[in-house]
Amino acid sequence: MEGKDRVLILGATGKIGRWLVKASMDLGHPTFVLFWPENISNRGSCQMFMEFKMEGAHLLQASLEDHESMVSALKQVDVVVSAVGGSCIMEQLKLIEAIEEVGTIKRFLPSEFGMDVDRMEHAISPGDRTFVEKRVIRRAIEKANIPHTYVSANCFASIFLAGLAQLATYMPKRERVNIHGHGDKKCIWVAEEDKAMYAMLAVDDPRTLNKVLFVRPPANILTQMEVVKTWERIIGQELQMTFLSAEEWLSTMDTDQSHRFAMFTCHVMLA
Repeated sequence: MEGKDRVLILGATGKIGRWLVKASMDLGHPTFVLFWPENISNRGSCQMFMEFKMEGAHLLQASLEDHESMVSALKQVDVVVSAVGGSCIMEQLKLIEAIEEVGTIKRFLPSEFGMDVDRMEHAISPGDRTFVEKRVIRRAIEKANIPHTYVSANCFASIFLAGLAQLATYMPKRERVNIHGHGDKKCIWVAEEDKAMYAMLAVDDPRTLNKVLFVRPPANILTQMEVVKTWERIIGQELQMTFLSAEEWLSTMDTDQSHRFAMFTCHVMLA
């Protein structure tokens, strides 16, 4: 569509990245996807890049590890949307450096899409790691005076809602379920495709410039107990419930990775 900003998306094959690509193209933006052959580690990712290309996206070969390639890529676009994964959050400092050098980017959306990290300073270690790193990225963006929008949409539905907020469970249970605390804390459960569409609608909206965009559909604000009760009505049977305190729940964690995820979820479900 003539006159639409050109959008570059990093992390396009990830959980929300693929939806960002779709939303960008659906809204008529000339859409560019960051592509680096050496970083494609599986057939699924390669196939996804090919699908993006066939659907009309442009593949831009560049890497955060190669500053010149990033500068060259950024000169071809107007907006940058990052959806890089948790292990790469701090790598965005290199992206910020390149954006600052180019000086023509109209809007940058860093990899967030969950909790508002500036409201999560109460989080405790090790669950606070992602929040700490994302705050570092925010401050670097602001220091560089880069036009930006931060998107906060809280819980990813495919992670939290699909498994009734059970750790590392992506299908709802039919027999028993663990309830965090009393299950009475309100959460915001938003589908990834909706988060992506709201984010892409924000890239050229003057109301979101240098602001935090909060995605809070009223019907999506539910307690864990309300979600479980909805599922019980759908399947026509009651689940056996086990109520867990934060301490009881965390005591079941046996790896660093699951412990970090549990601590993050604990902040969401029990705060």
